[in-house]
Amino acid sequence: MLIGLQNVTFEFGARVIVEDATWHINPGERIGLIGYNGTGKSTLLKVLVGQYLPSKGSVEKGRDVSIGYLHQDLLSFETTDTILEVAMGAFERVRQLEKEIEALGIELETREDEKLLTDYTDKLHEMDVLDGYNIQYKTEEVLHGLGFTNEQMLKPYQQFSGGWRMRVLLAKMILQAPDVLLLDEPTNHLDLPSIEWLEKYLLHYQGSVVIVSHDKYFMNRMVNKIVEIYQQELHIYSGDYEYYEIEKEQRVEIQQRAFENQQDYIKQQERFIERFRAKASKAAAAQSAMKRLDKIDRIENVQIERPNIKINFQVNSQPGRVLVTLKEIHKQYGDNLIVENGAAEIDRGDKIALIGANGKGKSTLLRIIAGTEENFGGERVWGHNVESSFYAQHQLEALTMDNTILNEMMESRSGKTELELRSLLGCFLFSGDDTDKKIKLLSGGEKARVALAKVIVSKSNFLMLDEPTNHLDMHSVELLADALNKYEGSLILVSHDRYFVSKTANKIWEIVDHEIKEFKGTYAEYLEWKERMAKQAKEESRKAPKDDPKDKKDEQKSKPVEAPKPVTKPRIDNTELKKLQNKFQKIEQELEQLKKQKQTVELELAAPDNYKNATKFAETERNYKSITEQVKKAESQYEELFEQIMEMEN
Repeated sequence: MLIGLQNVTFEFGARVIVEDATWHINPGERIGLIGYNGTGKSTLLKVLVGQYLPSKGSVEKGRDVSIGYLHQDLLSFETTDTILEVAMGAFERVRQLEKEIEALGIELETREDEKLLTDYTDKLHEMDVLDGYNIQYKTEEVLHGLGFTNEQMLKPYQQFSGGWRMRVLLAKMILQAPDVLLLDEPTNHLDLPSIEWLEKYLLHYQGSVVIVSHDKYFMNRMVNKIVEIYQQELHIYSGDYEYYEIEKEQRVEIQQRAFENQQDYIKQQERFIERFRAKASKAAAAQSAMKRLDKIDRIENVQIERPNIKINFQVNSQPGRVLVTLKEIHKQYGDNLIVENGAAEIDRGDKIALIGANGKGKSTLLRIIAGTEENFGGERVWGHNVESSFYAQHQLEALTMDNTILNEMMESRSGKTELELRSLLGCFLFSGDDTDKKIKLLSGGEKARVALAKVIVSKSNFLMLDEPTNHLDMHSVELLADALNKYEGSLILVSHDRYFVSKTANKIWEIVDHEIKEFKGTYAEYLEWKERMAKQAKEESRKAPKDDPKDKKDEQKSKPVEAPKPVTKPRIDNTELKKLQNKFQKIEQELEQLKKQKQTVELELAAPDNYKNATKFAETERNYKSITEQVKKAESQYEELFEQIMEMEN
């Protein structure tokens, strides 16, 4: 164990975050820490690093275990150093050695001293062991991965915005290579290429990683264990986020079924006691039944409790066929060209995701469409009867901090009464006195919900959304995606959340070489197309002649032209195919057998008698989990073999 909690209870004011929680972080684990907004994920990380002390229990840490903790509060750090210097601060010992070696070198030039020479040699050896001569290369490599150019690396840290500063601090933390890396929403300030780079880097990271993130794609690729904060307890699942979703549902279903079966048994016994307790001949049996009921371990009724935001976008009027037309759009900041000759059209029913790396101009283009960006060339033509609403990242800051939530909503001029607005805010989890809270006291997630409520109340037929999922938990992201799917209007959004984009968009826009490129299709189809294009380009590059064309012509003149050989289909290896078919048949039989076993265990779980004996119930539950895992594994092998056979036969 590297670090962990032992029977920890932590209270934040009058609110209990966790009670009697035990959790050990072991070497090589990549853990997703999840929970609904407000359950205390970030708080628990602060307990792990010792910023908060538990009310009961203890935080245990192995000797010499190093911890890196990336969180929003780090943004208070200020310096005049360059980006490169800040990130290279990860190598404190190497930087110290460099200074010492330089000082000793100067001293040895003026006088000969055996002790000085030994000290100098030892320090050179330590520098070599620490790979100290490569620290700049390593730092530049990580900064490049996180989206920095060579030019940006040499600029002062203080010139950059909060999102870019967070990237620098993430780079520094990665380079420090702590035994345990705690990352609180690391993807919030990253674009898609940087997220993909971080995924690859962390997958090969030698230490353990704990991640708090609302990005489902990122979690599914990254983690091999889920720790959920739910009802003041820690629930641990061995698998990725997808596995957790299935397993949690199964756990709840099994417990619900067990509860219902036990309730049937209890009612049956109570009827027996009621009927026979007064009869002398049956009094003893009734008494025994009463004792059995007193001793029974009661199974609690369970249902998944989740804070459901009720998002229902309404449309006031129908726009024309074309909502927005962009003609010869030109935009640049100084020497930085964003868009040139940009042309595009947004039609009724379009749900567009504008994707790409940071700095390519996604938010700028969104502001041009919204009409809030000034000083651009070309023309933006608004369609007939378009009623728009713009949700921007800066909108959270644009909320009036001294307003109450209700006042903020009333100032949106929606024409709704106070009662109607209170009802709408209730759908966004602001009920009763919550609506009288001041905006400045709200968390990031709560501010995002207020801003979303303001967009919904507008009844627009065209939405422009810039990173709407930031500060929302995974469940709220899913609810928002579902609501946008049902939304009858049109929309264009900027988001780095691949799950959200895949669920909402029917068109993809990307700024490539300063032009707007459109792909008509979903995000999954877009990725498939890009992969196909990359593969095709690689194939063409491989086939292209590498020699000088002149040499080729001379060679062709000197050699007789040969007739092209007929293209033949590769011969199928029948021995290998037969082996696969036998294997496939065997796994098919095994799968059938396992499914029968699973059915038997399910019947056992449904039998009321099992609940008289807590030990037997626990054993049956364990069998059910084991057999379910075996079925899942066998199904995966079945599909894999089927694909291999199809590939060989085709």
